[in-house]
Amino acid sequence: MSSTRGLKVLRRRHWYGNLSCYKTCPWNVTAAWIKALSPLNSVSRDAEMFGAGAQSQSTRAEFLDRARVAREERRGQRDRERAAIKIQALVRGFLCRRCIARRTRHEVDEFFSAQEASPAKKNALCLFKIGQKLLFIFNTAEDIKRFEKFCRHLLSSMEEDNDSKVWYVSLALSKDYMLRWIKQLKDVLSICCSYLKKLKPESILDTKQITLFLTVLVTFTDAGGWRMVRVKGDTFKISMNLICANVMGHLNQKGLYPDLQILMTNGLARVVPTLNKATLTAVFTVALRPVVAAKFSENLLRSFTLHVLSVPALVLHLSNIAPECLNMMSGHDLFRKVLTFLRQKDYQEDICICLEGTMSLCLLGNLIMLALLNESLLEEETEAFSSLVTSVLTYCQKYVLQKKSNLTHWHPVLGWFAQSMDYGLNEAMPAVTKQLQSLWGIRMIRVLFRDVLTRKLAEGQEPALATAPPTAAVPNDKPVKSMFRKAFRRSAAVRSILRPVGGKRVDSPEVQRVCGVCVLYQTALTTLTQIRLQILTGLTYLDDLLPKLWAFICELGPQGGLALFLECLSSDTEDSRCLLAMLTLFCDCSRHLITILDDIELYEEQVSFKLEELVTISSFLNTFVFKMIWDGILESEKTDRSQLFASVHSWLMTLYERDCRRRFAPEDHWLKKDLKANVLFSELEKGKKRAKLLLQHIPHVLPHKDRVVLFRSMVAKEKSSLVTGNQIVSLMDLNHGAPITHITVRRSRMLEDGYEQLSRLPPNSLKGTIRVKFINDLGMDEAGIDQDGVFKEFLEEIIKKVFDPELNLFKITIGDERLYPSPTSYVHENHLQLMEFVGKMLGKAVYEGIVVDVPFAPFFLSQVRGVHTSMPYSSIDELPSLDAEFYKNLTSIKRYDGDVSELGLTFSYEEDIMGKLVCYELCPGGKTTLVTNENKISYIHMLAHHRMYVKIKKQTGAFIHGFKSLISPEWMGMFSTPEMQRLIAGDTGEIDFEDLRKHTVYYGGFHNNHRVIIWLWDILTKEFTAQERAMFLKFVTSCSRPPLLGFAHLKPSFSIRCVEVADDQDTGDTLGSVLRGFFTIRKKEPAGRLPTSSTCFNLLKLPNYSKKSVLRDKLRYAVSMNTGFELS
Repeated sequence: MSSTRGLKVLRRRHWYGNLSCYKTCPWNVTAAWIKALSPLNSVSRDAEMFGAGAQSQSTRAEFLDRARVAREERRGQRDRERAAIKIQALVRGFLCRRCIARRTRHEVDEFFSAQEASPAKKNALCLFKIGQKLLFIFNTAEDIKRFEKFCRHLLSSMEEDNDSKVWYVSLALSKDYMLRWIKQLKDVLSICCSYLKKLKPESILDTKQITLFLTVLVTFTDAGGWRMVRVKGDTFKISMNLICANVMGHLNQKGLYPDLQILMTNGLARVVPTLNKATLTAVFTVALRPVVAAKFSENLLRSFTLHVLSVPALVLHLSNIAPECLNMMSGHDLFRKVLTFLRQKDYQEDICICLEGTMSLCLLGNLIMLALLNESLLEEETEAFSSLVTSVLTYCQKYVLQKKSNLTHWHPVLGWFAQSMDYGLNEAMPAVTKQLQSLWGIRMIRVLFRDVLTRKLAEGQEPALATAPPTAAVPNDKPVKSMFRKAFRRSAAVRSILRPVGGKRVDSPEVQRVCGVCVLYQTALTTLTQIRLQILTGLTYLDDLLPKLWAFICELGPQGGLALFLECLSSDTEDSRCLLAMLTLFCDCSRHLITILDDIELYEEQVSFKLEELVTISSFLNTFVFKMIWDGILESEKTDRSQLFASVHSWLMTLYERDCRRRFAPEDHWLKKDLKANVLFSELEKGKKRAKLLLQHIPHVLPHKDRVVLFRSMVAKEKSSLVTGNQIVSLMDLNHGAPITHITVRRSRMLEDGYEQLSRLPPNSLKGTIRVKFINDLGMDEAGIDQDGVFKEFLEEIIKKVFDPELNLFKITIGDERLYPSPTSYVHENHLQLMEFVGKMLGKAVYEGIVVDVPFAPFFLSQVRGVHTSMPYSSIDELPSLDAEFYKNLTSIKRYDGDVSELGLTFSYEEDIMGKLVCYELCPGGKTTLVTNENKISYIHMLAHHRMYVKIKKQTGAFIHGFKSLISPEWMGMFSTPEMQRLIAGDTGEIDFEDLRKHTVYYGGFHNNHRVIIWLWDILTKEFTAQERAMFLKFVTSCSRPPLLGFAHLKPSFSIRCVEVADDQDTGDTLGSVLRGFFTIRKKEPAGRLPTSSTCFNLLKLPNYSKKSVLRDKLRYAVSMNTGFELS
């Protein structure tokens, strides 16, 4: 009111000041008042007042402008006056508050100084009042030291033994102060929480403050420790606990749990935790009390789960640092209550959405370790636990991406991830991973798979797992592989052969439990991609799990496992998906186990599975995969079906490749006899997808000869459809429509000339006809017949030269003398181009059906086929085909039961390369990484991989590039490694000379019933040994093995010509020579001459011998010496 009155006075003064010019004349004053009270737009009054008569319009406008300016000036003046008043009030208020705060802080400081100087403690009321003053002027940054002193005095007052008036909580008994005391307590504890989230546990100074504030929180959130309560009795304790519950409710509303989460994450989410036992116990105690006080209400459980159980590796750190906290959780049955809470889908989804990917993984790790605190409860809640873990993993899977992009980040557990990773969480991931490992640890597997593991064996013997203590963990200091071996020996010794028998109802509780557990682990394998191998290793560690899981599968349904699972393929129910998940898990784990077993363990010791079981399993898998393809199930775009197929097919092909290397299954085991080759060929011609998929994934269901026929038909079809380029139109063969390439080759530089003229030809030209003209050593053109025989000779000579180890493009293995690329081929300047050329020439031989005697090392042929890039491939399996002695040494390391680190091995490999010692690191930092019992399996596989793949990677890649330019990878996929060798070098079976005789062409008077011919076939079939027969075939065709489909496919056809003179005098057949040969008339006795051959035409030149014995001796000598033109 006073300010308003002042403004009015000012206005009046201003007004009278404007009228001072009229004071001399009263009527002038009156006129001014009239002027002020009259409308300004009255022209007549203006004219009368100023006595000016009629004024112009411009004068009126000027007057109005002056009036407007005056009004605005007055308004601005009023605004400035109001602003000045407000500023003055603010300044006075600020100065006043600062003065009061200064005085108050001085009073607080004096109080604390007096308390420190005097041993006598002030009563609670004094402490309360000084607390009121402190909180009234409290500033977070400026008053932290005073707040610390206040907190210490609070705690000190609670320790007083005799004087109850000193106890700070005694004010709760005062009617006058109780409400204000409760409010002050809430404010004090809220400030403590606000400080906790800002302090750094790694700082020594901050650690002291953290301890102080946590002690305050622990002291005043539970009345059980108050001396006053102990004195007053239990009745009084109830009311005090209600006060504490009220205080904790207030703290929860103010963000207690987020503050504690920040503190625990800062202290635990690091390589070395910075929270000590007392601090961690205190913070967890404070976190647990509100939940307990609220009797585990859903609201508090949500906050506790969201902010406490999601702290990275919390339970792991509690078990290591403060195990008493685990007893607290067990005492309150926390796991059951959290599991019951999260069983509700709405809360489960809410928690996962709030936490997102990485933090959900942290929650999962804590839940897994919580579950192991009470194994009996876990047994009761197996289904609920499996469902919860599966749901969390499925949610995390939403963030997992298959490949790198600008929007992805690398996650150490999940791989490429759709969220960024906080550095602190990145540090915590090893501890989180350790928690997750408990999911596939022995204790967890024993509990979750108890329905499988407690299954009675057929002989009535107890399972081997009963001999181990139920809580035993995998020892870190014991060789993992030796534990595998010993466990499997025990299980194999007591196990019968398990075959599908049927009889177990699918809807039974035990089947449902096992299915849920299998879904859990299968989801873990697809989500936790970076630790997938760890999961598989954990699942295959327990001795009897996989054999008994197979027995469990065999018992499902009325007719056994196969029939049931085939039915599941055609249905899309939840039960069928769970059953298929069980099969998928079994296949993934079994395949992982087989890849780490060497031949001794698999065939001699028969660990994990007996060979008869593998036969049964492979038959099951073969039929199952065939049905998936043939019934069109694989063609559907369902992700779960494709994942199922990948697992089953991978396990099947692992067994098939193992059987191809060393047979364990009976003859024709892999064939599907109800599949007719002509039906498949017909569907391939029509472009049916299932036929293509069958040939792509399981070609072995067709007999080998049918696949060779199919391969030849595909080659023939491609030949007929070759499209020629403009550059070779003039060289077209008008009869066949295939491109023809003419080359001229000097015999003395056959490899160089062939490489120069053929290496740069496009694939279509190489697939066409190549005509070769030889230049002899004198520089003259050789007279030759323009047909495929000359090119065959050229190809054979080229292959003979390039695969000669002396050239150092290829080396031979020790023992079997098999060929593989030389690691030191780089001595040739253009070695990679040469390797590509060699691949093209070999591809041309296979393309044309020319059999060449080139024995490749199986490990190299596997790489040509692309097997080494597939998931089931294990380098150690094929190491014997490179170096059997080296393989023996590596397996001795694997079987070594002592401490491998004592051997002094590192993840490196030294080798003498042309007199220079070269060291290769098997992994980054391999020279300094010691081989231990824990990593020796990795070391063995890495070293084998290095020897067989890394060292010759470039050479192999160049060879494969050349080979694939003629032979399609799809064609190669139809054959196994041994079959590929047979496709290149011919059949390994006995030579069928009856078949050869049927397809022999005779010249020079010879015929099938000629005396010499009868002798020849009789000698070959009855008197020659198997080795001599192979030498004869090599003598006449340059290859010791017959063509795969018989001699009908030998190109050119085998022929025998009767000759009378030496090769250098031979002018070919004449009428006289033919008649003489036909009637066995000889110009002279040929006993001094040897049989000769022209391998380029598959031609045997045979003199017309007079005696069978002479023929036998000459032929034996010729084939043993491999006589050519020069020794005839």
